[in-house]
Amino acid sequence: MGLIGGLAIASGLTAMLPSDAQAVPVDEPLAPVNRYQLGGDNSGKTVNQITSVAELRDVQPNDWAFAALQSLVERYGCLVGYPDRTYRGDRALSRYEFAAGLNACLNTIEQLLQENVSVVQGDLDLLKKLAQDFQAELKQLAVRVDNLETRTAFLEDHQFSTTTKLYGQTIVSFDDVFGDRVGGDSNDFQPQLAYRVRFNLETSFTGKDLLRTRLQFSNFFNGVAQTGTNMTRFNYDDNSNNNVEVTHLWYRTPLTDNLTLRLGSVGVGYTDLVDTLTPPTIADDALGIPSRFGEYDPVYRRGGGGAGLNWQITPTLQLSAGYLATNPNDPDSGNGLFNGGHHVLGQLAYQTSDGGIGFTYSRSYFPSGETNLTAGTGSFLAIQPFGEAIATAGDFYTLQGYYRITPQVQIHAWGGYVDAQAQGGGMSNLSDGVGGTVVREVSWNRSAIWYGLLGISFPDVGGEGNLPGIALGIPPTVTASNLPGAVGQTTPYHLEAFYRIQINENISITPGFWVVLNPEANSNNATQYVGHIRTSFLF
Repeated sequence: MGLIGGLAIASGLTAMLPSDAQAVPVDEPLAPVNRYQLGGDNSGKTVNQITSVAELRDVQPNDWAFAALQSLVERYGCLVGYPDRTYRGDRALSRYEFAAGLNACLNTIEQLLQENVSVVQGDLDLLKKLAQDFQAELKQLAVRVDNLETRTAFLEDHQFSTTTKLYGQTIVSFDDVFGDRVGGDSNDFQPQLAYRVRFNLETSFTGKDLLRTRLQFSNFFNGVAQTGTNMTRFNYDDNSNNNVEVTHLWYRTPLTDNLTLRLGSVGVGYTDLVDTLTPPTIADDALGIPSRFGEYDPVYRRGGGGAGLNWQITPTLQLSAGYLATNPNDPDSGNGLFNGGHHVLGQLAYQTSDGGIGFTYSRSYFPSGETNLTAGTGSFLAIQPFGEAIATAGDFYTLQGYYRITPQVQIHAWGGYVDAQAQGGGMSNLSDGVGGTVVREVSWNRSAIWYGLLGISFPDVGGEGNLPGIALGIPPTVTASNLPGAVGQTTPYHLEAFYRIQINENISITPGFWVVLNPEANSNNATQYVGHIRTSFLF
């Protein structure tokens, strides 16, 4: 049976949405798209479907059209409101909103007629009269639906991806170092203004997995040549000479409800396999503490390609294991996935909403010429306890944790012991702690390295999003060795303060400084002072 004249006006209308291209009187606002939905068979009502116009509590029109539509809604169940059964405003039902409700009933009746379901003739006459009286509004709905379809088609044609989101991060930092360089009587570090830009393409295929591809370019100099120590380094001091590089390719997916696989081929670190058990507000290049040593436990600064598994034993207890190769893409002898530098990880962590604590073990091996045991933190002697020419292995035993005392006070700490072992023998140059080297004969020697840090920070103090904080630590230092001349003379200290000022959701500025006492674990070296102003843009 065909549509009557009034029904034909609404033919093809299936939804209603405001259009920026259509002018609407201020006193007649349009209803949102989800205020009405197509009705169907009365036995299949949706959760939010209602059976009376009166159930829309804040709609109280008193004309004949309201009563007419109410009768149709109660008989055919063709109108759906918000889940709380309101129009979310202390105002009467506008003609446009009424037309949207009428349109829903027109479509419902049309569907019933197409299915040869009997409809009372009086209802058809009533719909015809309503459609005639609201003909202008129904036509305007048609225009808006056409606009919506056009805009939707444009978005579909121009969207970047249905599965991928783009996140950007730009760091611009002005920094300087004061105090004589290690072993020198002058300061060679000149004020630096540099940047680092990252673009993360984050893709999900199932809604539960994540593939991250990172593009990065930067122009920072780490300043080690000027200061004579790694203890003055920033955690964002990467330098690609302004060339765009793929610095990170990583994938995470659940295998079962409590087992997760993480793997990647480039730029993967322990931080991509496990939690660092440091407050996220601290362990962040752009928003947290700026120093390299202060960001998180140096044990997590392993990198390369490999995989890890996380077993969520209970909601608060997780056991993890991982393996990374330093140069997994290099097929030459002494490299590759298993025959070159590599790192093996095991971690047991307990975490709640207020904090966490965990024990981490790591076994690292570095071939000759590639040793970087403490990952660019601490003294040169801790980084290469047997010099550059000797292959070196190290067993890390570390404990780290954090706790949020109040919403605006949190503490964190970590400490570690490293059992370093020379993997062979021969003559090698060792750092002498004052800017030079000494030659020693190495023969399967061993050294002990200790480090630790305690920090306190104050989220939202001085304004929402702000983060002031301080930290006191001992950078990695060789404290014992059976190799003559391979022990730090004096304990070094790292004292840092910073204050992140959140300008808005996307921009923050972090002024701060840190002091290094006894750089390179030698009291003969002058104290060094590092100052910075970091500006971060997130988009």
